[in-house]
Amino acid sequence: MSVRLKSLALFGALFIAAPAAAAEREISIYTGHQSLPHSDVDGSNPVVGPFTEFVKWEGKPFVMPPYYGARAMWWRESGLGFGIEYTHTKAYASAANKTNLGFNRLEFSDGHNIITANVAKRWDNKWGKFTPYVGAGLGIAMPHVDALDTAGNKTYGFQYAGPAIRLTAGAKYDINARWAAFADYQFTASWNDVDLTGGGFLSTRLFTNAFNVGVSMKF
Repeated sequence: MSVRLKSLALFGALFIAAPAAAAEREISIYTGHQSLPHSDVDGSNPVVGPFTEFVKWEGKPFVMPPYYGARAMWWRESGLGFGIEYTHTKAYASAANKTNLGFNRLEFSDGHNIITANVAKRWDNKWGKFTPYVGAGLGIAMPHVDALDTAGNKTYGFQYAGPAIRLTAGAKYDINARWAAFADYQFTASWNDVDLTGGGFLSTRLFTNAFNVGVSMKF
């Protein structure tokens, strides 16, 4: 079962098992524009041996598979909420960086998957039908590592890479009692240590910036 399917199954299990005392349950899906700044990459591979490179990453949010996310929240009457969230971010190394490091391909393109447990605060209908909110989360990075060095060693698959954090701020608009639309800014940081086929490894810290739009369904 893929990481995405496992994450959705976890969402469903926790959503059903949520305590009846929760004031409101809400599930949301979203997409948007995701980018990420450059970062230092350390590691080793059979082509160039040990390496350190300042890598230019691209997010390419609209290239298949696109950037997207989903979250489930349990809101209390106080406006405090708890939940879980899965985000499918992406990172592609530039052509120049790949050449310097001895790779034909170096990317997390089937998901630099971030899974977090979240705490959030909202202010219901503070501006008419608009409800602002902020949130933070702590979890893990599970990237799909897609790397091919010039010696022919191919790394392809999901790996647990390290810890991750998430920060979110936005607002939702109530369409009716069940449905709402929202927009938010989201930042993630992850610390990634992955193994490469052929005896190599790669370590980097990745930051992402995303501007999201989505819909929520309340129960």
